[in-house]
Amino acid sequence: MYLPRYTDAQANQRVTLNWAERFQQLAQTAADPRLQQYYLRGAVTPDTPLAEVPFVAMDFETTGLNPRKHSILSVGLVPFNLQRIRCRESRHWLVNPRKELVEESVVFHGITHSDIDDKPDLIQVLKPLLDAMAGAVIVVHHRSIERGFLDASLHTRLGEGIEFPVIDTLELEARLHRRKPPGLIARLMGRKPESIRLADSRTRYNLPYYQPHHALTDAIATAELLQAQIATHYSPDTPVSELWW
Repeated sequence: MYLPRYTDAQANQRVTLNWAERFQQLAQTAADPRLQQYYLRGAVTPDTPLAEVPFVAMDFETTGLNPRKHSILSVGLVPFNLQRIRCRESRHWLVNPRKELVEESVVFHGITHSDIDDKPDLIQVLKPLLDAMAGAVIVVHHRSIERGFLDASLHTRLGEGIEFPVIDTLELEARLHRRKPPGLIARLMGRKPESIRLADSRTRYNLPYYQPHHALTDAIATAELLQAQIATHYSPDTPVSELWW
């Protein structure tokens, strides 16, 4: 997964939604029946304790960083809760991006034309993708990728996008390590800000290293990271609204 630069401006844009109410509204306005059925499955209420929330970790590999110019190449999903990651129910798709691969991106994810030439378009896996997401809070490491790319991809194919609740493990690390300016001693010593990339964030919780840039592996890594973040900094009774976007 690519990691665009995280900025304080992005962090300050958070607006807490009642996603249960928002899904009711979206079910009335969605034109595509697959999207309508997804919204009709509903979302948890803002006061739901984290211990009771169904999560699905999601990761995309893409042809680049800009959802308006680039496309999804692969999707990884894994359902989990605070106690268990259900790897047997995970899903992974390679999809044809409809666009030429960028050499720089191939270096990262290793997906080539021969891997995707015979693969389906994203729209052909949309129903199982939405079925896997239904009723869950989606967990990602940098929401601009998964939320932005899926929304843009559906706009291109269906003429309408998608909205869904997200917990961003990158944002949770930023709350801890990027909100306060470095102290005088740290500045004088030239210390760099703590990295909040997925692998570096996992290291702080003594989680094992996984080879990055595979959508399913990164989804599992993100699920494990959220479990560790909640166990360390939150409570199972914390309302989901304190973490979601």
